[in-house]
Amino acid sequence: MYVVREAQVHVLGHRTILAPVSEWSYYGTMSRFRMYPTPAQAEQMLLHCAHARYVWNLAVEQHAHWQPGRKAAPSFAEQCRQLTEARAASDWLRAGNQTVQAQALKDFAKAKNARFTSGFGEPTWRKKHRHEGFRVIGDDRVPECNEDGTPKLNVKTGKQVMGRAVTVQKLNRRWAQVKVPGCGWVRIRLSPGGKGAVLPSAKSFRVTYKNGQWHAAFAVVPEPIEAPGTGEVIGIDRGVKITAALSDGRRLNCPQLTAKERAQVRKHQRRAARAPKGSDLKTAECAKVAKLKAREANRRKDWAEKTSTMLARTYDLVRFEKLNIRTMTRSAKGTVDAPGRNVRAKSGLNRSILAQGWGLLRQRTEHKAPGRVEDVPAPYTSLRCSACGWIEKKSRKSQADFVCVSCGFTCNADENAAINVAAGQGGIPRPRRSAGAGGTTPPNKRSSVREPQPEWVGIPLF
Repeated sequence: MYVVREAQVHVLGHRTILAPVSEWSYYGTMSRFRMYPTPAQAEQMLLHCAHARYVWNLAVEQHAHWQPGRKAAPSFAEQCRQLTEARAASDWLRAGNQTVQAQALKDFAKAKNARFTSGFGEPTWRKKHRHEGFRVIGDDRVPECNEDGTPKLNVKTGKQVMGRAVTVQKLNRRWAQVKVPGCGWVRIRLSPGGKGAVLPSAKSFRVTYKNGQWHAAFAVVPEPIEAPGTGEVIGIDRGVKITAALSDGRRLNCPQLTAKERAQVRKHQRRAARAPKGSDLKTAECAKVAKLKAREANRRKDWAEKTSTMLARTYDLVRFEKLNIRTMTRSAKGTVDAPGRNVRAKSGLNRSILAQGWGLLRQRTEHKAPGRVEDVPAPYTSLRCSACGWIEKKSRKSQADFVCVSCGFTCNADENAAINVAAGQGGIPRPRRSAGAGGTTPPNKRSSVREPQPEWVGIPLF
C-alpha cells in the first residue's frame, strides 16, 4: 500500500485502515484499447492511480465511520471541498491532477448510490497492485443536440448546452493518441480494421494498469447488432469438454494455454514457492505466472467477443442452457467441523468451468443482441431425446454419446442437449397424452416414476 503522511490523513479527518478489497464498483459498457505510454508517462499515470486510490479509500472510511445517531457522512460536494483543503495542505496530493482526484470521488458517489442495484454492495477498499486505475473526463467542449438534430438549449438561460468530449487524434490506420492530464499525448493501438478503424468518441475514459499493460476504456454504448430477419433459432449447450455445442451441429471451444505454456506456469510457480518470502526472485516469478494467466484471459475474452458477435449477426433468437455458474463453482472444502470430500477434484473442476468463459459468452451476447437472448431451464435437457421426447438417464451412454432407449435415435450428447435447448424444452414437464410424453428414471433405478397414463401412447419400450 502507498504510505500516506499524517498531515494528509488529518485534513480529511480519518485514519487509513487496511481492509479486504472487492472488485471495482463502477462498471459500464466500454470500448477498450491498449495504451503504450513512455516511461515518464507511465510513472505519472501510476501517480494518478495512487491519488485516485487514496481519495477513494478515504471516502470509504468516511462512510464506514457513520452509525445510527451520528452525523450523516459527507456528500459529494462536501468531499470535493475537503479535497481542496487536502490539496492545499499536502504537497504529495497537490502534485497530482485535481480532476482525476475529483473523478474518484464522483465514482465513489455513483457506486454508493448504486449499491442496491449494481450487485456489488457497499464500495470497499482499493489495494495497490490490484486496483490500479483512474478516470479522465474530456477536456474538449462540443455543442449537444437533441435526437431530431436541433441544438439543445438550457431551460433557464436559453443558451446552447455544451458537453465534454475526449480528445483523440488518429496517427495512421493502426495508431492513435489520446490526451491524459499531466501526461500529454499517449499512444493507443486501434482495433483491427485497416482504413475502416473508427476512433472512439466518448465523454470520458478509464485508464487501467494490470499485468504490466495499460488500457484505455472509453465510456461509449455500442449500437446493438440488428437481427438478420431469417427467424432462425439456435440453442447452445455449454460444457467443459466442448465449450459451446450449437444445435446446428457446430462445436466451439474456448482457447486455453498450450501444453508448453502450462508447463511454464508450473515451473514458475515452483520457483516462486521455493524463493524466500519477499525476495525479488519471488516477485519476478509471480509476475511471469501472472503474465501467462493474463494471456489466457485475453484469449478467452477475444473468443467470447468474436463468438457473441457471430451469434448476434447470424440468428434471430439465441437460447442458452440456464446455468447457475456461481453455485456450480462453489468450493467443496467445507468447514473445520464438517470438511468436504474430494476437495482437490472439485477445485480442478471449478477451474475448468471458469476457464471456459460461460458467463462472459452469455453476457456479451445479451449486450449485442438485447431482447433476443433467452435462458432455458437446464434440468433433463441432456437426458431428453430430441427426436421423440423420451426422458431416460440410460440414454446417456457417456459424456459424448446419446442413444435413445425408446426410438433408437443416436446423436452426440451435447448436440442433442443443444437441440432441446433450441426447442425450449427444459425442466421436468408434466406427461402428455401424445407421443413424446416423456418420463424420468429415479436414482433407485426403478423402471419409471411417471404419473399414470390415461391411454397407451404408442412408444416402443425396446
